[in-house]
Amino acid sequence: MRRRITPEAYARLALASAIGLAVVVLTGAGVRLTDSGLGCPDWPRCEGEVVPPLSVNALIEFGNRVFSGLVGLVAVAAFVGAWLREPRDRGLIWLAALPPIGAAAQGGIGAFVVATHLTPALVMLHFGLSMLILVPAVALVWRARTPPQRRGRPGDPLMVWTVRAATVLGGLTLFAGTVATAAGPHAGADDEHQVVQRLDFRGGDTLEWAIHRHALIAVALGLTVILGWWLARKRGGSAQLVETLTLSGILMAAQGLLGSVQYGLGLPADMVWAHVALATGNWIVLLWASANAGRPSRSAPREPVADGNLLASP
Repeated sequence: MRRRITPEAYARLALASAIGLAVVVLTGAGVRLTDSGLGCPDWPRCEGEVVPPLSVNALIEFGNRVFSGLVGLVAVAAFVGAWLREPRDRGLIWLAALPPIGAAAQGGIGAFVVATHLTPALVMLHFGLSMLILVPAVALVWRARTPPQRRGRPGDPLMVWTVRAATVLGGLTLFAGTVATAAGPHAGADDEHQVVQRLDFRGGDTLEWAIHRHALIAVALGLTVILGWWLARKRGGSAQLVETLTLSGILMAAQGLLGSVQYGLGLPADMVWAHVALATGNWIVLLWASANAGRPSRSAPREPVADGNLLASP
């Protein structure tokens, strides 16, 4: 007889997979910001060996590869678990199939990133795919923890579309951030021995141009989050939606403050890493808010209703 997995156990497995995929974003950023992107100049081995040499950059780069592989196995386990979950939910199975596919694609892109000596476009794609993988991963957690009767709940159209617009702007903000990073001082490799191309489509003004566009989009995102929060309070949004948007607003404020300080200090690596961590967290929160907002309807509920919480029991 095949082993059965309860909905509660599967929700924990899906959450573990999503957390692992989010942490991979941070370890990958750590590789770049410690100039370890070419710590292992070949892939999947490191300098032709299974065990990396005892150098800091090689250990950081290879450690990220190993950790990413382990997280990929957890994502595969979540896919298998979706088949073993009782009662079976086909929507969960489809969602659970996407993170392992994305993780496998990340491995291939990672190989090209190393082979092309950290070409900016490929590095940006590498990071962007990590964020895209989080979309089905977060959706998987939300669906696993939300009873069927509360999925797709109708909501005020303006509120729902505002929250969705905030999520889209969140994605654009992330993209603009990768452009700024690709034009900035953190090439991801040892500047003394390895030459890495940077984005320079506007010459010496590329970094300033990218930072200002990134900031403008971030301001638009912050204003949209505030509007979504106000609409959720006034037009029957759930208490959990209001709380999620409140958290997003706090993270946006922290990102804005940190971004201003790190810009004034010349983009120190540790502050850039913290900025990436906040961006990743806010992206997850925005995805959760979009799921909690429900679908637009002409007849939105007048009273707030209970909704899914990322950390609460299903």
